[in-house]
Amino acid sequence: MQLGFVSAILPDLSFQEVLSFARHEGFATVEVMCWPVGKAERKYAGVTHVDVIGMTKSKAEDILAQCQDQGVGISALGYYPNMLDPNPEVSRFAVSHFKKVIAAAPKFGLDLVTGFVGRDWTKSVDENWPRFLKIWKPIIQYAEDHGVKIGIENCPMSFTRDEWPGGKNLLTTPAIWRRAFSDIDSPNFGLNFDPSHFILQDMDPLSPLAEFKSKFFHIHAKDVKVDRKALNEVGRFDFPLRWHQPRIPGYGDINWPAFMAELMRIGYDGPLCIEVEDDTFGKTLEGRMKALKVARNVLAPFFG
Repeated sequence: MQLGFVSAILPDLSFQEVLSFARHEGFATVEVMCWPVGKAERKYAGVTHVDVIGMTKSKAEDILAQCQDQGVGISALGYYPNMLDPNPEVSRFAVSHFKKVIAAAPKFGLDLVTGFVGRDWTKSVDENWPRFLKIWKPIIQYAEDHGVKIGIENCPMSFTRDEWPGGKNLLTTPAIWRRAFSDIDSPNFGLNFDPSHFILQDMDPLSPLAEFKSKFFHIHAKDVKVDRKALNEVGRFDFPLRWHQPRIPGYGDINWPAFMAELMRIGYDGPLCIEVEDDTFGKTLEGRMKALKVARNVLAPFFG
């Protein structure tokens, strides 16, 4: 396994500065955000450390040279919009840019892009399914044609009123994964697994590891703390932000030694990238960098 982090938490830094920080703090890899240049529509979105628009082999080689100089790899190119947004223009733009990210990946010698499937949050899983297949079968075929794998994060994207009630990402549970991987049967279609989203859904984060080991292309290291007192007041059907808090690994409810032991047992040897959404370290650049360092210290012993 390679220990890294998600670059979205360092929007203040240039790509070169992100690499320098990673090298200095002993990280082996970075999941690099590739949003379109412009204003973010939500928190942790809109970060562009690599602009894939007009990406050429020459530009990619220059970026790779920076990585080689710092001794830091790129685990994946990441872009996390809602490709099933009910607004067709929003959906079309997201799909179009996602394909640009896919097409850019081989120029870096990469075979992995990460993101969300998306969802119309006003509709059920079954009601979303025909459109999911219509949009995603061509995307996966496009990825196959470019020799690229797609790792879908399992975040429900259901935290606030504008995401209620269904959330803005469809592939959140093993039952849905089985259905998706059956209907789109491709070795290039898999997961970017974040165990914290199982805790959020009152599920065991170790439970899917053995069954889906061939589909885990990338893993996010993020924790979560469920506020049981608040949950007892409002219940699990209230907005999750009222009863849970994202934390860094080791500061929440996940048993990381057990999780890492199971990853090792099933033979996972890919990237494990720390994702920071933990405001307890502060919202400043210094605080967010400290969060990455503390999370690294928690996970580093598992990497020898």
